[in-house]
Amino acid sequence: MLIPNLLFTLLAVANVACSLVPHSQTRHNPAIPGWHSDPSCVFVSERDNTTFCASSTFLLTPGIPIYASKDLTTWKLASHALSRESQYPEFNLSIAQTDGIWAPTLRYHHGVFYVIVIYKNNIAGKSTGLIFNTTDPFSDDAWTVPIQYNAEFIDPDLFWDDDGAAYVASSGINLQTVDVTTGAMGEPSQIWNGSTGNFLEGPHIYKKDGYYYLLVAEGGSGLNHSVTIARSKDIWGPYQGYENNPVLTNRDTSEYFQNIGHADLFHDMNGNWWSCSLTWRSGPEGKTYPMGREMALTPVTWKQGDWPSFAPVRGIQEGWYLPPSNNIPSDGPFANDPDIIDFEPNSTIPRNFGFWRWPNKDSYTISPVGHPRTLMLTPSTASITSGYKNYTAGYDGKEFTLIMRRQTDTLFQYSVDISFAPKSQDEEAGVTVFLNQVQNINLGITMLPANATNGTGSSLAPHFRFLVSGLGSDEKNIPTPFVTPIPHSWLQDPIRLVIRAENETHYVFYAASSSRPWDILRLGQAPATIVSGGAGPFTGSLVGVYATSPNGRGGTKSYISRWRYHGLAQEIGNGDFVHS
Repeated sequence: MLIPNLLFTLLAVANVACSLVPHSQTRHNPAIPGWHSDPSCVFVSERDNTTFCASSTFLLTPGIPIYASKDLTTWKLASHALSRESQYPEFNLSIAQTDGIWAPTLRYHHGVFYVIVIYKNNIAGKSTGLIFNTTDPFSDDAWTVPIQYNAEFIDPDLFWDDDGAAYVASSGINLQTVDVTTGAMGEPSQIWNGSTGNFLEGPHIYKKDGYYYLLVAEGGSGLNHSVTIARSKDIWGPYQGYENNPVLTNRDTSEYFQNIGHADLFHDMNGNWWSCSLTWRSGPEGKTYPMGREMALTPVTWKQGDWPSFAPVRGIQEGWYLPPSNNIPSDGPFANDPDIIDFEPNSTIPRNFGFWRWPNKDSYTISPVGHPRTLMLTPSTASITSGYKNYTAGYDGKEFTLIMRRQTDTLFQYSVDISFAPKSQDEEAGVTVFLNQVQNINLGITMLPANATNGTGSSLAPHFRFLVSGLGSDEKNIPTPFVTPIPHSWLQDPIRLVIRAENETHYVFYAASSSRPWDILRLGQAPATIVSGGAGPFTGSLVGVYATSPNGRGGTKSYISRWRYHGLAQEIGNGDFVHS
């Protein structure tokens, strides 16, 4: 199906720089598109000159994705450091939408990969430090059950000095010794007050040319976000701030990429330096950025004994040349891959799919008897659509039946075929653009009174319901719910539900009979501001399917087939697009 009246300008960018300037290469930001908060990267020569990056996942599981790349252009999902409920079962105690996994640091030391991260429970007022490790970054199962420690501060960094001593630098900016085998921490000492003293977060320590360099995020994650740096001859300080701080920011500019911060530094196989950072694609208004905090990449010039010089974050980025390579030993998808999923018998849930908190695995069955090439969903009593009435509704301590993938493109089309014959009132299965429990946009097939459009009738009939939960959003104009009966002739075949981002500001929802996909109904539209910021300032939008029976009276299964996600275009500047 073609998108009707799709108008966008594709910016023609030829990668001729590689042939004209051997040491330069044109790339596009974001380097890893879609929600990838608080990126941290490390280059590992012993792993075939591969760079690995991790990011925050908050309430999404599996958590802490590890991506791998050899050319810093093609990124492949290698593993998840947090993939099993047995690693951290307390995760499902999370209630607030900003609970969960905050700001990992990924490091490599003596043949072992480490992730140090904070699990945050805001309602309980508790932070728990977690230290994972593995010798195989391409296997979920190889990541250990984490060592736990009592975390006084967020955003931990992990650094080994030349004598083998390990240190954690955290928000504040506080430094402590750490035993990575036990989690035992030394007494914290504040080592720098920053350039402003405001929101000192995301620190990372590096040792180069006899100096300890301290990279810090300041200004808070938003339009004032920036990156600053200081250095000292002693790890405990005193630290001297760089006179030209901040070294990286887009604040107070008209640039499309904003909220530049929480950066990390790493070098490639040629010794050239790079920085990853988080960013919004929001413009200076900072209102519409549904994919949330994405990972940008920019080259850094770091001469011996000098301060590092960061290129500014832009959509078209000239950087150090690396030979193209997609030879990554992982069965995960590349970051830009489409989804063409048919749930073949004996297959597993795709690696890039995720859940909100730990799922009830019994609610998801691939190719059940009598329904091959489908994903069977057993409905949950918890409902993501409850949040449109009550800010605290929608989570009763039980799992959602909700399975999603990241939105990774400004313009995209997502569709599934749903075979669903509800029997009890309010049973529902549908598709969603989901930021959190109180910010989501949904089109469902649901059982309602036959005259649900006017609130009358005692008999029940299947309806389409377009419903937006926006209480947590900064958007004031929330679309009203819309209900319409499903054409009787459509009930004999699976129904195709479609979500399209037809421009950078709105989602449009459609439905069709899978037997007549060209005969399509447009059923709803909602602004992307609903899934930008608000109660989910640190996360980004996901698209997927849900199934619920909120009153608990029904348990009708739904069967999902022909799962498709296709990126169409990426916006890399104000009104400038490139093909996905």
